[in-house]
Order: sequence, then C-alpha cells, then structure tokens
Amino acid sequence: MAHNIITQIGQLCNYLQDPIHVARFQQICGVSGTFSRNPAETKEVERARLHNNSISHLQGENEKCTVNGGEGEKTKSLRQRKVTSPGKSLEQEGVDNASQNGAVVTPAGKTVGHIGSGCRLARSSDVGVRDLKENGSSGVNGSRVECTSETPDERISENPSPKTTVKPLRKNSLTGDVGQEFLIENKFLYYLFTLGTELGNELFYITFFPFIIWNVDAYVSRRLIAVWVWVMYLGQSTKDVIRSSRPASPPVVKVEMFYNSEYSMPSTHAMSGTAIPFSLLLLTYGRWEYPFMFGFTLAMCWCVLVCISRIYMGMHSILDIIAGFLYSLLILVVFQPALDLIDNFNLTYRYAPLIIISLHLGMGLFSFTLDTWSTSRGDTAQILGTGAGVALASHLNHYLGLMPDPPLDQLPLSPPALSAALLAVAMLRMCLGVLVLLAIRALMKAITIPLVCRITGIPSGDVRKARQHMEVELPYRYIVYSAVGFSTLFLVPQLFTYLQLS
Repeated sequence: MAHNIITQIGQLCNYLQDPIHVARFQQICGVSGTFSRNPAETKEVERARLHNNSISHLQGENEKCTVNGGEGEKTKSLRQRKVTSPGKSLEQEGVDNASQNGAVVTPAGKTVGHIGSGCRLARSSDVGVRDLKENGSSGVNGSRVECTSETPDERISENPSPKTTVKPLRKNSLTGDVGQEFLIENKFLYYLFTLGTELGNELFYITFFPFIIWNVDAYVSRRLIAVWVWVMYLGQSTKDVIRSSRPASPPVVKVEMFYNSEYSMPSTHAMSGTAIPFSLLLLTYGRWEYPFMFGFTLAMCWCVLVCISRIYMGMHSILDIIAGFLYSLLILVVFQPALDLIDNFNLTYRYAPLIIISLHLGMGLFSFTLDTWSTSRGDTAQILGTGAGVALASHLNHYLGLMPDPPLDQLPLSPPALSAALLAVAMLRMCLGVLVLLAIRALMKAITIPLVCRITGIPSGDVRKARQHMEVELPYRYIVYSAVGFSTLFLVPQLFTYLQLS
C-alpha cells in the first residue's frame, strides 16, 4: 500500500515537472520561440529547404518564383533578390547562421523564422509540415518556396494577429548568455508577468523594504526582513541540495535568462512571493486598521502573480512552483511564532551584534560549500548581508533611543489620510533615500572587490571571473549589502531627520 502511494506520488511529480506543460502555458499566453516545434519537423523543413535552395539560389536575377505542387511555375518580378556575399549561396548563408535550436539568425544577430533574406519556406501555417508528410516528399512537390525581398517585419505585419519580436529579460550573469529572441502576441500578459517576476528581484527589494521602513512602520519592516532572510536562505540552500535542472528549451521558451544557470527546485521567487505578502498580512493585521479580506485578497493576488510569472518566463516547472509555495508556508508556520523572540534579542541583548555577524557568516560559509559557484551563491551572500546590516541597525537604534516603536496602548494604528503633501514627502524620501543607497552600494563595490582580490591574491582584471571565487564573492557581497542594510535602517533615517523629512 505504502509502496503504491509512493509510486503514485513519484509519477505525479514527474508529470508536474514535465516541461511540455510550461510550453503549453506559454503558447496559451501568446509566447512562441523561434525554434522548430519538434526534431521531426525540423528535419523535414531542413530537407525541403536545402532541396529548394539548390534549385533557386541563382544570384543577381530579378525574379519571383513560386514552386507549388510540382508545376514549376515561375513568375518574373521587378523585385531584386538580395545576396549576402559574393560566391556564397543562400543555402550556405542559412546553414552558417542557424542557431542551436534550429532557427535562422541574420548576420545582425536577429533571429527570424525565415530562410535567407530573399527566399523563404512557407511556414507550417501556410502549407504545413503535415502536407509534406502526406505527399511523401520533402522536395519541391511537398512545399512552397517564395522568393521575395520583403523583410521579416513586413511579413509579420501581414499576419492577422501581429507578433512582436523581443529578447529575453537580462543576460545570464554567470555565462553571459543573452538567450534567443522570441515572439509575443499578448503584450498585456507579457508586461503583467514581467511585473510579477520583478517582485522577486533585487530592484524590488531595494525599493519595497526601504519604503516600508521610511514611510510605514519600522517595526513591521524589521520582522518582515527577518522572515525574508530565512525563507530565501533556506530556499537557495535547498536548491543546491536537490539540484534539479531548469525546464528544457526547447520546448520551453526562455523569456528570462538571468537565473538560468541556477538550479530550479524549489522556486525562490514563489517562496518570496508567498512569504512577503502573507507575512505582511500577519504583521500588520491588528496593528493597523484595515479590513482583513482586503489584506488577504491583496496577498493572494501578489502570490499568484509571482508564481504564475515564473512559469510564463520559462524558469520553473509547475512542480517547482508548488514546492516553493508549500515550503514557504511551512517556514512561516515554524518561524512566525519566534519573531518576537528574535526581534527582542536583536534589540536588547548586549552581545547581539557579535552573534548576528557570526551567525550570518556561518550560514554563508555553509551555503557556499554546497555546490560550485552560481548566481545563487551571490544572492545568498547578498540576502545574509542585508539581514545582518538591518539587525545591527536595529540594535544601534534601540541603544541610542532612535526610531522607537509606538506604545501598545496606541494600537491599532490608523492609516493617515492621503493628501498631496503626504505623497510628495513620501516620494521625496524614496527618491533621496534610494539614491543614497545606490551611491553607498557603488562605493562599497568599488572599494571591496579590489581589496578582497588583493588580500586573496586573485586577479581583479576580470571582475565577473574573480567573483566566481568563493574567497571573493562571500566577503564582497556580505560587506556591500551589510552596509546597504545598515544604511537603510540607520543612516538614511538620520539624514531624513537632519533634513526635517521624518
């Protein structure tokens, strides 16, 4: 009985991890890659293309030829075929520029779904690979070749449902891979899910957490950051223990490339997209006056948007998302009751700064020994450094009597009435504060990387290569983002007080 249950669970996991489900979801959302749908189709189309190009690759002729159903009918045209280089046929040009997944790439680096610049095989939507197979021929009788000087953009614009060719979001920071262009039919979903995936990236963290600290409630922000640090650390470490690969491409279209070198299970975007909104709900409900259903609905929409966006981006399978969501809930159940104890320890214990630094460094050293270097290594050190900096600033604020928490008899707090003056001050704080944080980060990077490289004896000429060494990456990330976290909760609020913006 138990064996059957385990077998069924394994089969279910394999089913949910199948990349074909990700590819189907992307197709429903209007995302299509520039690679062929399957290897058999690629082989058929390639054979037909090579055969037809051997007939119609004469250079410099002014013609428009249509070969259809074996009739060999040719029609002269005033359009002049383009030739890529003297003595080089379109067949050679197509082969030289073929990408790794079967698409044709122009010399300028743009991937398009046509063959050469003057002659293309009609797409499957025009004649269909199925027709090739039914006719039993991969040559002239089974396909149609159109020779024309139309550009790819002109042919795309003729389609009743216009498509837009775009590149993946950000290149991979480890390999430098920029990915392959793809087509999108639904721009609204593209921008919506781009927003969703950004809710788990550094740009969001460096703006959202400071906004809560500077404009809402420092008490809530301290505890929210503590939850975020533990959830992300456990998620990144678990990835390197399980070592599950990303969904295969093809069939999946890589809409994002930045995290493609990391392992996949569980999705840390799904974990943060679950932990942050629901922790925010648990920390603010009862402390601030607002309807519970409003907060719960907002948290649920946030969570669903982030989770689905990772499937849309082609970065995670359905199983990765489910695992990240459930793992995050488990951590919240265990960690939430201990938040009061942890926060009070950071604020009041005499030797808290020493223990905070030692604990976060030890966690970083453990995670860095799990696997070879990847982008997750830097992210883990960055998260731990931010958490350590915020915890140290909390201790210093409490010691100096700065940013005190409101007394319990004032709870629950009422949100202030929105006004133009309130929004203007909040925006001024955000703009000024984020600029200070970015300046501190840039300054600390410029100082820390060469210094650590000199101490460790690692060449600093190639920064990306130098950062792949644990001896450089761990201290560099830890120091830089400890300074950013410390400045967020201590230095910038003091600047606001000095400028009378508190």
